[in-house]
Amino acid sequence: MSTETIYPILTGKRALVVGVANEHSIAWGCALAFRKLGAEVVLTYLNEKALPHVAPLAQQIDAQLLPLDVTQPGQLEAVFDTLAVQGQLDILVHSIAFAPKEDLQAGLLECSLEGFLKAMDVSCHSFVRMAKLAAPLMKTGGSMFAMSYHGANKVVPNYNVMGPVKAALEACCRYLAFELGPRDIRVHAISPGPLQTRAASGLKDFDHLLSEAIQRAPLGELVDIIDVGNTCAYLASPYAKRLTGSTVYVDGGLNIIA
Repeated sequence: MSTETIYPILTGKRALVVGVANEHSIAWGCALAFRKLGAEVVLTYLNEKALPHVAPLAQQIDAQLLPLDVTQPGQLEAVFDTLAVQGQLDILVHSIAFAPKEDLQAGLLECSLEGFLKAMDVSCHSFVRMAKLAAPLMKTGGSMFAMSYHGANKVVPNYNVMGPVKAALEACCRYLAFELGPRDIRVHAISPGPLQTRAASGLKDFDHLLSEAIQRAPLGELVDIIDVGNTCAYLASPYAKRLTGSTVYVDGGLNIIA
């Protein structure tokens, strides 16, 4: 996949992209889009097991690579301490989500308190923590993005506990947009259509969800990680400097269908 800069509107900007697991990750689509438009990119990897999958991607776009497991005390702060020493941050992408498999697949009624709190911490509250650490580094303004899904607003069978969690994430984006607006920092929730990612593989009957999306979406095709990345790149650019607090659907229009 080419990473040639096509129009360097993000030249001089630095983006932190959290959530790249492999070349199919939504976060990787974002990293590619930012780099193509001239931004410097910093990626994170979850652990040593993930490193062999992420390191070649970082090398491909000449990205700095830092370890980050948001459940481990001090790791998130260490990432932003490193970035602070190096200078300003302009773009933040939060593209991580997790729920224990047994809690995710059992249905909301059967979700344990421990599983619910784990899902909320990793998939939602970690974005608030990142925003708090990132905001002081966005000295001349910036943009923040968190990845949601249509199951936050409508019931999607088998999405289960992640529906309420993503609904909370979208609400956090709106409140952060309000609080950070005076600092010229814009915040959006991005809601892609169904994508074949590692995270999605944990959902029951996900293949059915994919085929249904193709049939029902007005554009009649699935979106891909580059579609999502290009949307974030646009929203991070000066062309979108008056936009904030939105949930932006990148789903071929699927969300408008009853």
